Amino acid sequence: MSNSADSPDEGRRSGRRPVRVLTAGVFALAGLIFVTSFNTAKGTNIRTDASLLKLSDLIQERSHKNGRLEEDLGSLRGDVDALAARDNGASAEEEAKLKALEKEAGTKKLRGDSVSVTLADAPPDATAKLPGYPEPSPNDLVIHQQDLQAVVNALWKGGAEGIQVMDQRLISTSAVRCVGNTLILQGRVYSPPYKITAVGEPGKLKKALNASPEIQNYLLYVKAYGLGWKVDEPGAVTLPGYSGTVDLHYASPVE
Repeated sequence: MSNSADSPDEGRRSGRRPVRVLTAGVFALAGLIFVTSFNTAKGTNIRTDASLLKLSDLIQERSHKNGRLEEDLGSLRGDVDALAARDNGASAEEEAKLKALEKEAGTKKLRGDSVSVTLADAPPDATAKLPGYPEPSPNDLVIHQQDLQAVVNALWKGGAEGIQVMDQRLISTSAVRCVGNTLILQGRVYSPPYKITAVGEPGKLKKALNASPEIQNYLLYVKAYGLGWKVDEPGAVTLPGYSGTVDLHYASPVE
């Protein structure tokens, strides 16, 4: 009888044991998740956008720092050029060739008649202004890399002697790149509106802008959704010389 009486009690105890083990496992897992979250957040609120704001501030700080370094580099390069020009033994013909190369390279200031183009995002709450056009998506309301590149390409095609985007001179290795709604140019970051200035014969420059199929497509969005587009003739302007590095960086094969 004692065996029969003990059997149900033993069964109940053995039935509770897995439940207790499972409960302990759940608490252990919860503790592990808590510790992991704490170590990840480092005591901060991981549900806020503070980290994104810090990253944005860091990008702006680096962009300003790059600008200051470019100014210092330009000043030092001017000093080096002045020292190199002292009695370097070059003939007048060689000096003329050197100045022509500097002009083509865009490392010297350039003054002349100009045309400027300003592009800007549409208002965030913009709606279709023309009948038959769908309501815009966020992608339709911002300036894209191909829009800026279309303007630069058209101005070169129109005979521009030099082009400046925002406050920087373009050279043959310059790349106009957009990330989101910001422009990254030669290590610096810019927000719209974007201004492009070209030195050249204004009539030819404007004709090239009007003849560009890519710009004509952009102007449809200007009319339909209110993207910014402004062409001016500011008269004679002076473009700065390019002051950044002229060294080429390229990948090398792994041996």
